[in-house]
Amino acid sequence: MLKNVLIALLVLVCSLLGFFSFRHLPQSESYPWLPYLGLLVGAGVAALAIIIERLFRRVPLPVIIGGTVGLFLGLGLARLLSLVFEQLNSGLFSAFLYVMLSVVFGYLGLVLGGRKFQEFRFSGSVSNAVSFVSKHFPKRECPKVVDTSAIIDGRLADLCETGWVDGPLIIPGFVLAELQRIADSPDPNKRARGRRGLDALQRIQETGKVEVRIIEQDYPQIKEIDDKLVELCRELGAKLITTDFNLNKIARLKGVPVLNVNELALALKPIVSPGEVLKVQLVKEGKEKHQGVGYLEDGTMVVVENGRPFIGKEVEIVVTSLLQTPAGRIVFGRLKETSSKKAVA
Repeated sequence: MLKNVLIALLVLVCSLLGFFSFRHLPQSESYPWLPYLGLLVGAGVAALAIIIERLFRRVPLPVIIGGTVGLFLGLGLARLLSLVFEQLNSGLFSAFLYVMLSVVFGYLGLVLGGRKFQEFRFSGSVSNAVSFVSKHFPKRECPKVVDTSAIIDGRLADLCETGWVDGPLIIPGFVLAELQRIADSPDPNKRARGRRGLDALQRIQETGKVEVRIIEQDYPQIKEIDDKLVELCRELGAKLITTDFNLNKIARLKGVPVLNVNELALALKPIVSPGEVLKVQLVKEGKEKHQGVGYLEDGTMVVVENGRPFIGKEVEIVVTSLLQTPAGRIVFGRLKETSSKKAVA
C-alpha cells in the first residue's frame, strides 16, 4: 500500500513540475500546448524511474552499493555540466532539470535502499554491515536458503553435524511459518512431519557447526512459497537447498544454483559389484516365486532368489547383478550357502 502511494506521489510531483516549468518558458506564449507537453515529459520521467526501480529489484546489494557511489559521482559531473547549460537556458528551466533529477534519484534511493536494507536485518545493524559480510559471507562460502522439504527430510541435520555443509543457512520466515502450519495440522501424518522438521531444525542450531539465520524478508506480491524462495535466492546470490523435484527444476531454469539432498544421496550410494557378499534383512515377498525382498541402509532394494522362506531374518547374499531404473538402483542376489544353512537352523 505504501509503495503504491509513493508511486502516485512520484508521478504527480514529476507531472506538476513538468507542467509549471514548461509553462514559464518564454516559448509558452507562442505555443499554448507547451505546458501540457511538460506534463507528459514529467509523467514519462516518473515512469522511467519506476521501470528502472523494477529492473534493479533483482540486483544484488553489492551492485547497489557500487551503483550508489557511481550515482553520486554522476550527480557531481551533472552539476558541473549544468553550470554550462545555465548560461544557455533560463534559470527556471535549469531549476526544473535539477529538481526533476533530484526527485527521480530520491525516489530510486528511497525504494531501492529500503528494499535492500532488509538484507541487513539479520546482521544487527547497518553500522556493522561490512564486518558482517566479511565474517559470515567469505569468498569461499555462499549463503544457502533452506526449503521446507529439506528441513522435514532430516538428512540435512546429519550433513550439518558431520561438517559437510558450510556457509550460513538462511531460514526465511515464510518457510518457518509453513513448517509451523504443518506441525499444527489436524492430519496426524502431516503433524508428525512438521514436528520432525522442527526437531531437525533444532538439531542444526544445537550443533553449532553451521550458522543458522532466520530472516523475515517476505514478498507480499508473490503468492507461491516456491517463487518466494527463488526470488530470495536471486536477491541474496544464495544457493537453494531442497528435496522438492519441481522446485529443483524451476530454480535451475531461473538460474538459481540448487543443492538437492536426494541427488547427493544418490551420488554417495555405495557401489555394489557382482560377486560381493552383503548382509540384508528380508522383509517381504518378491513379485516372482520364491523371491524375498530387503533393503540396504541407503534404501536400495535387494531382490534375493529363493529368499521367501527366510523373510523376517537377516541373511548373507552374493550379488549377481545390478539394475538401474529411474526410481533407483535394484540389487539382485542369491543366498550364500552358509547363510541359508544358518537361517534354516
